[in-house]
Amino acid sequence: MNNNTAEETEFLQRLRAEALDTDKEDLLAIFELRFGGMPESVKKSIHAIDDGTKLERLVLVAANVPVLSKFMEELGQGTEAFRIVGEDYNPLSQP
Repeated sequence: MNNNTAEETEFLQRLRAEALDTDKEDLLAIFELRFGGMPESVKKSIHAIDDGTKLERLVLVAANVPVLSKFMEELGQGTEAFRIVGEDYNPLSQP
């Protein structure tokens, strides 16, 4: 049984929304830093994400993939797999 009051529930929802917004801004900043300009379609895709797990995965991917195409591939993936291993995720790897 949930013992949260309506006020507590609203507060928790606001916190989650703020965390999602922060993760989105972090992802956009990392993307810009790593790959330069960002197509508007990518920005829209990122802003449409409402799953914190997927955003966390994409932040890690953006920080680690050596090439933009790998990030774009991951952007289209779901949240089923969270492991990020191998040369595809080595930021020092040569394309």
